[in-house]
Amino acid sequence: MSTPEAGTRSGNSLVSDTLVNFTRWNRKLLRNPTSFLLEIVVAVFSLLLFSAVFGEVGAFALQQAGYVGIDYITFLLPAVLMQATMGSSFNSGIGLVKDLDSGMFEKTVVTPMSATAVFSGKAVSELLRIVVQLVIILGLATVLGASIDLGISGALGIIAVCLLVGLLFMSIANIVGLLARDEEALNAASMLFMFPLLFLSPAFIPLSSDIELLATFNPVTYGVDAIRALIVGEDVMTVLTVTRFGGLLNTLVPAVGILLAMNFVFGSLAVWLLGRASSTEGQ
Repeated sequence: MSTPEAGTRSGNSLVSDTLVNFTRWNRKLLRNPTSFLLEIVVAVFSLLLFSAVFGEVGAFALQQAGYVGIDYITFLLPAVLMQATMGSSFNSGIGLVKDLDSGMFEKTVVTPMSATAVFSGKAVSELLRIVVQLVIILGLATVLGASIDLGISGALGIIAVCLLVGLLFMSIANIVGLLARDEEALNAASMLFMFPLLFLSPAFIPLSSDIELLATFNPVTYGVDAIRALIVGEDVMTVLTVTRFGGLLNTLVPAVGILLAMNFVFGSLAVWLLGRASSTEGQ
């Protein structure tokens, strides 16, 4: 009876391999949920802290910028959602570095699975984790007085935009993890990316003209603008002028398009680096 040659992928499909990796990462989370629970606590604390500390200043900034009928906690909500999404996304790279250090990555790559399946299964598991956090944040923000004009459809759209941003920063985190292969370096990179990008965007206060150029090249800007458009139901694009779609679509269409393009570039690079690392580790 003949047997498949080494290296063949007989019986494997992208979907089944993705499901295997998805299950593996979920089991790891259930065995050690501490970091996940801490992420939720940090997100809740951020919403309460920023709304309390920046409340009066933020309300004044909104008034000066001409925002009418929107309180600060509603304006702040995209910032907290972005912070939670980015923080969870960078944990993706940390998980990969731990796999590299423990030898688990080497065991994974000698199996007949593609790099795409390894990356996508891990990404889907982490996106699910982000969804749980987003639902909790949205629920708490509503209790505290934030309002989403588009209701349930707006909330679902907000989650979809956050997942696009999350997938982008997962790709970046995995790229940094594969290049640095050091958890401390990745932790430093997460701080380097997260807070400068949040503050160089219209996340916490209306965008200043002094940083508008930098904000134009900042992916967080497009995530924040898209979420805020879904919250208030209006066109709120801050760095581009688009008029052809009408209403909030003038914000959503270009913002989502730019995020999709960035996901394609960085996602492709992450998969390529993962495939390259798989070839090296599997030898």
